[in-house]
Order: sequence, then structure tokens, then C-alpha cells
Amino acid sequence: MPHPLHGVAPLPHLGVIRAQGEDAARFLHGQLTQDFALLGPREARLAAFCNAKGRMQASFIAFRRGADEILLVCSRDVLPATLKRLSMFVLRSKVKLSDATAEHALHGLAGEGLAPHATPWSLREAEGGHLVQLYPAEDQPRALWVGPADASPPAGPAMDTALWQWSEVRSGVATITTPIFEAFVPQMLNYESVGGVNFKKGCYPGQEVVARSQFRGTLKRRAFIVHAEGELAAGQEVFQASEPEQPAGVVAQAAPSPSGGWDAIASLQLSAVDVGDLHAGSAAGPGLSLLPLPYLLLADV
Repeated sequence: MPHPLHGVAPLPHLGVIRAQGEDAARFLHGQLTQDFALLGPREARLAAFCNAKGRMQASFIAFRRGADEILLVCSRDVLPATLKRLSMFVLRSKVKLSDATAEHALHGLAGEGLAPHATPWSLREAEGGHLVQLYPAEDQPRALWVGPADASPPAGPAMDTALWQWSEVRSGVATITTPIFEAFVPQMLNYESVGGVNFKKGCYPGQEVVARSQFRGTLKRRAFIVHAEGELAAGQEVFQASEPEQPAGVVAQAAPSPSGGWDAIASLQLSAVDVGDLHAGSAAGPGLSLLPLPYLLLADV
């Protein structure tokens, strides 16, 4: 019997920002948490756009498409405001930022046909578009396909978008959406452990806060994958039963599980995780059980 996480899913909840011009890589290098100056033709980047306090305003999967063009895939609900904020920093840089969503088709691929042990964020051309290898979910390889809007989707059985969104949760790599705008520094979502932060590059908005969180041991929250029998939603607060007045975390991303209930990525206080008895929405809300992360945290590597 084939694995349920297998096929090709449309991704209408994602959009594309195009950065075009001879300064495209240099500009993004100075604004995002990852290195774009050394971005090669066979690699993509996971990166965050932070405010001055290091809080994530958007997250991207980005890659080159030509010497002077970089595409950034992000959640469609934050795209217009993100494009406006990024454009404020262009100044005299030779780069033009635009919403290129209408010009592109985006599909998620999972299961058979993908390299089972390919390196996350590796990039290759495939079926008329670009294929970015993602972190796996449920031991199934996954990839993001970005191609022309009029291109046929990659070959494979149709997969429901909702199942893909569940696979995103189970991969443990959260995408910034409106309900969690400016809620987290990157490490609160484990971005430093999944290739989303480069600590050797130069300055970007919020860089001092992000670096201090990493090197001074001030990080008190981490991302965990959780399960509940009741419905979960991005932005929902999490409470520890013995402290009903004080939130112990926030749900970052959630999706219904095909086997019942809901799974989510939740950023939780480490002290509350140690105590346990966590609930969504209120101290009397649906109980949360922790599921294993599919990757090691940087401190454990």
C-alpha cells in the first residue's frame, strides 16, 4: 500500500517575490538572516526577514534564476506588506522588487520519484521549473517545485493541499504567516538548526538580537511538534495547567492529521516542556502531546 504522503499538491497559499538587478544578491544579503552573497546555482536558502528586535516578519525559500534574479517564495498572506517593507530599504541599490506570484506555479512533491536522502535546500532544474529539496516528513522526501504559470505541473498522482500542509507541520520547519507576524526570533522556531540563519555573515535588521540569543544562552523557547485531539491554529496560545494565567507558548503552524486530531509546530518555553501538562487555548483546552522532531537541534549536533 503506498504511503499516504505521496503525490503532487498545488500550493495556492504561497506567493513569489522577485528581486531583479545586479545588486539583488547583495541587497538580500543585507536584509535577511541567510547568506546570499555566496548563493550558488544549485542551492536554495531558507531565510527570515526580521524587524530591529530580531522578530520574524516573513520567511522565504529563495534561489537564483539567472545571474541577476532571485525568487523568494513566502506565505501569500504576508507578501504585500513584506514587499512594501523590503522596498523601503532598496534606496540606491540596483535591484527591483516585485510581486511575481501570477507568473509562477507552485507545487509540493512528496514520496516516490524524489531522491530519498537529498540534502535539504539543494536545487535542480526539473520538468520545466526549479525543484528545491525540503526537509522530509514521516520519512518521506519532499520538494518544492516552482515553474512558469502556464507550465504543466510535475508528473505524479494528485495530492490534496491539506495533506501537504500537514507534511509541512510534520517536517518541523514553520512558515511565517499573519497570525505569528513578529512573534518569534528565528531560534524560537529552530531556524538555526534547519539552515535558516548564518551567524558568520554581516549585519541585517535584528542581527544583534539573533546573535545574542544564540551565543549568550538567553534562548528560553524552542519549536516542538505537538498533537491534540481538538483543533489547533496558528497564533493560538499554549498554557501549562499549573499556571493558567501565563501563556507558555504559541502555536506557529497547524494542520489536521490524516489519522485524526491536529498536529502543530508550537514554540514553547523549555521550562514548561519540562513540567508537561500543556494545553491549547487555555489551561483547560485540548491537551498537547509532544512528537519527535525529524531533525537534530544545533546544540545536539
